[in-house]
Amino acid sequence: MAVAIRLSRIGTKHKPFFRVVAVDSRKKRDGECLDNIGTYDALKGELVRFDAELYNAWIKKGAQPSDSAKKLYRLSKKKLAEVESKPASKTPAKKAAPKKEAAQEQAPESTTAA
Repeated sequence: MAVAIRLSRIGTKHKPFFRVVAVDSRKKRDGECLDNIGTYDALKGELVRFDAELYNAWIKKGAQPSDSAKKLYRLSKKKLAEVESKPASKTPAKKAAPKKEAAQEQAPESTTAA
C-alpha cells in the first residue's frame, strides 16, 4: 500500500482549513485517512497544530509527502525554533496599592460661602 502525506480540506466555502493526513494514495482527497498529523489555517497562513514526531514516523515507514505537506513541516520546524530561541517572558510585577496618605491629600477642599 502506497501511503501519502497530504492535505485534506475540511473548511467551508471561502474559508479554507486543512488537515495534514497520512492516507492511502489511491483514496480521494477528503476520503478515509490512516492518521491525522495536524491542522493548517490557510486564511491566517499558520499551523494550528502539527505533530512532527508523527510526521517523521510516517516518513520512516515509507510515506511520500506532498509538496504542501513538506512546506508545512518546514514551517513547523521554523516555528519551533522561534519558540525555543525566545527568552522566558518576565512576569509583570504587582502594582503597589495607593497609600492612604495620598488619597487624603487629594480629597476635595470644602468650599464655604463667605
